[in-house]
Amino acid sequence: MRNEALKLSDFAGLWDVERHIKAEGSADALFVGQAKWCPEGDGMRYREDGQLTIENQRPLHAEREYFWTPDLNVFFADGRFFHQVLTDGRESTHWCYPDTYTGLYDFARWPEFSVSWHVSGPRKAYQSVTTYRRL
Repeated sequence: MRNEALKLSDFAGLWDVERHIKAEGSADALFVGQAKWCPEGDGMRYREDGQLTIENQRPLHAEREYFWTPDLNVFFADGRFFHQVLTDGRESTHWCYPDTYTGLYDFARWPEFSVSWHVSGPRKAYQSVTTYRRL
């Protein structure tokens, strides 16, 4: 599938999720779980649920939720804009005072895909790589 041809409905359904987080100056972490995109109104509700394991600590339950629109804009659960999913290799950015999030989606192995986030600022400094595999 060509990246430019991706549309919101292509994400519908259940996916395995694996996220590796490397934080500067603190322990690494791993999230393993599942994500589901479900139709809601003219968009889709994204919800992930799984276990977050921080190095040398007990696993924790973790979840998050977003809303995706047909133009692949992503909003936090409270309605604030997060970023746009760019399928052409350009980076997405999000500024969350005082930190900057820079994300890159890779759809080269569709229907498996990944997103990498580099977060930098005075409060947060980490890299995360999330891989999605359709179930």
